[in-house]
Amino acid sequence: MTTLTKADWGTLEAELPEDGLVTDPIELITYEVDGGLDRGVPQAVAFPRSPDDVVGLVRWAAEHGMPLVARGAGTGLSGGAVPSQGGLVLSFSRMKEVLELDEKGRSVVAQPGVVNLTLDEMVKRRGLYYPPDPASGRSATLGGNLAENAGGPHCFKYGVTTNYVTGLQVVTANGELMRTGGRALDYPEYDFTGLLVGSEGTLAIVTEASLRLMRNPQGVRTLMASFDSVEAAGEAVSVLIAQGLVPATMEMMDRNMVGIIEDYIHAGLPTEAAAMLIVEADGYPESLDPQMDEITHILGQQGARDLRVANTAAEREQIWYGRKSAFGAISRISPAYYVADGTVPRSKLASALAGVNQICDRYDLRVGYVFHAGDGNLHPLLLFDPRDEEMVERVHQAGQEIMELCVAQDGSISGEHGVGVSKRGYMPLMYSADELAAMREIKELFDPDNRLNPGKVLPPDANSYAEAVVSFESEPLASPILPESDEEAAKALRAAQAAGQQVYIRGGRDRVASATSDTSGAAWLSSERLRGIVTYAPEDLYVTARAGTPLAELQEMLTADGLWTPLISPWAESTLGGLLATDLNSPQRMRYGAIRDQVLGVRVVLPDGRRLRYGRPVVKNVAGYDMVKLFIGAYGTLGLVTEVTLRLVPLPRARRSLLAAVGDLGSGLALGQALLDLSFVASAVLLCAGCSRPPEMAPSPYLFVLTAEGHPQDVAAELDAARAALEVAGVDGVLETEVLAGVDLWAELLSGGGSYGRVGLSPKDLSAYLQANGSVLNGDSTPHVVDFASGLIHVAPAETGQVLALREPALALGGYAVLASSNGEGDSHFDRWGYAPETLSLMRRLKERWDPANCLNPGVFLV
Repeated sequence: MTTLTKADWGTLEAELPEDGLVTDPIELITYEVDGGLDRGVPQAVAFPRSPDDVVGLVRWAAEHGMPLVARGAGTGLSGGAVPSQGGLVLSFSRMKEVLELDEKGRSVVAQPGVVNLTLDEMVKRRGLYYPPDPASGRSATLGGNLAENAGGPHCFKYGVTTNYVTGLQVVTANGELMRTGGRALDYPEYDFTGLLVGSEGTLAIVTEASLRLMRNPQGVRTLMASFDSVEAAGEAVSVLIAQGLVPATMEMMDRNMVGIIEDYIHAGLPTEAAAMLIVEADGYPESLDPQMDEITHILGQQGARDLRVANTAAEREQIWYGRKSAFGAISRISPAYYVADGTVPRSKLASALAGVNQICDRYDLRVGYVFHAGDGNLHPLLLFDPRDEEMVERVHQAGQEIMELCVAQDGSISGEHGVGVSKRGYMPLMYSADELAAMREIKELFDPDNRLNPGKVLPPDANSYAEAVVSFESEPLASPILPESDEEAAKALRAAQAAGQQVYIRGGRDRVASATSDTSGAAWLSSERLRGIVTYAPEDLYVTARAGTPLAELQEMLTADGLWTPLISPWAESTLGGLLATDLNSPQRMRYGAIRDQVLGVRVVLPDGRRLRYGRPVVKNVAGYDMVKLFIGAYGTLGLVTEVTLRLVPLPRARRSLLAAVGDLGSGLALGQALLDLSFVASAVLLCAGCSRPPEMAPSPYLFVLTAEGHPQDVAAELDAARAALEVAGVDGVLETEVLAGVDLWAELLSGGGSYGRVGLSPKDLSAYLQANGSVLNGDSTPHVVDFASGLIHVAPAETGQVLALREPALALGGYAVLASSNGEGDSHFDRWGYAPETLSLMRRLKERWDPANCLNPGVFLV
């Protein structure tokens, strides 16, 4: 690192707003640490106020060979914000504006310095909800949440930070301001947004985030239950889930921790219990009593006692104040603590806790537990005195063994706190040399000079893979290539690289993706023999299947146990690998999330033949870069997915739809927005043209559909509210049905076999866009489905001229219009995508790195 003079710092200070730079050694002490144990001394701290300030700082740091560390509130627990190699810290405490709050489209654009709790309270005042809620949310910022992919108690039901990020504005290591994703969904680009979330500031510096929101639950009910053992409490959690219940949260603490917290804040916690469980249910008020009655009945059968339901908001807040004060309470009785936030599959929670206790007993360490029981995220807090060097060594040895224990149970070394400095040495426990090398290549792609937060995430010996040597001497492969294992697939792809031969992937009987390049001399690789279930764990709500497994076959097996994976395809022959590659999302995403939210892990073979595994069968895993996201929607251009791990959910107990005939586009758009505003358990809010309808409904240009699913009382309440809104709008002849759902109409539209077009927009722009451009669809004569929640328009069959006409106005609004699939007819030179993401250069470089001969699916996607 370059030694800088006072004049150098003065030059930088002059370029920043007033009080924009701190170099005083006393003031810098605050920035040497975060909430963990690691320390590092920065040369200076800068306080940018705008993205342009960040650009200038990054370019200045590059010029002077200075490491950069982005910092939020410093509440992290893994050393992620610690300047372990010195350098310049960028504090985002002055970039704390909410730039846009779109109530209609349920989204928000915010700067990284916005405090998590501030955002949550702001959107709740407008009837909306941002679910990620880390325990440090009272002070933690969005930038830190994004860096660590923060979770919190409610992630069991609602997911973690990455599930709510649709786009980012970032500054790259070379000082370029760049956008990934945006306000629309399913952009045709590699999912660098998903990759950047959880990357701990090592790939780029976030200056703005686009986030999706939900409707705030109308009611919440919280209870505490006492158990005679941690094992009994864990078993009660498993039974609740097995009965098809999905509480908003399930949190557990052991007697040690309950006593420590109670002595600190006197929250009325049950100090005599061996374990305490907090269970929270949410939904419409009509559903809360039935949910709580069932929960308390099951817990009672499992040995729970002293069940206390919070009857007021103040009582509920007191319970949660106790839970979220755990770390502060520990600080009162111990000079320091080490949090080993590993994660294991839920059914292995009791055995993992027993193992941790044995480890701590062996090292003579006091330990207390706070953990997210619903998702298996352990938080053993090892108490120690940092002045006792021998004790510190025992803590580190115990931490290593706890991480080994979690990994041995197919878990992760970090569920939500990140790797940072403290856990980077444990990364080889989870990942092979090839897997770490691929992550290193991602780091080198984004930050070739290792300037951004160096010394974090990756272990120091994680070297990139040697560049593949491409020769053209091998014999071409014959079609079809039918691998039965990862090893066979790797051998075939290595041979193709050596021969410079193109290889196109298809599922067992999936429609072949259209290629824009000459496919003569190419080989076809089919996944039809990569089929079957690898692991089925209903108690842990996941299944691992090979990529050639038909989705319909998997769903049939799951349905027998009252489960399913929330994926839908219009085509019965669709395979899991094909769905992932194309990222084809149905309207049900508004209820359950997109494909990217269902995939917990993959096995993949890169074009150079490396066999990699990323992800684990747990909801929360922030160990390293989220490499899984790269392969979803990449159209097979980055690798062959051979195995997929999917999360499961209980089948909805009720599903009903309201259908209404609509005479014109304007009326249909107004209805869609009005009913989207009130939706909470809706799985579709659609306007359909050219769709079939029940015979008892009169013909009309458009059909409006709202489908709701979930607890019967929630579904009934939502349909009652929707029916009242339709009545106010003067709509009569509304039909209620359990037979037809919105997703059925979407699937029917796409299954026709013709070309399929898709327009993606921010939901807030959807109605105005259709009012201005609906004539391109010839009114109602071209079959199409408008998905209000997702901002998508699905058109089938789609003509190239229509796609072109829809494209320019969509691009002007920050959206896109693509010919997502083609029947092979029409202009072979037509640009299906018509979209150039700001990340296109990075996409091409990644493709070149992993597929130097451009052998795998060339011409199928943008790269």
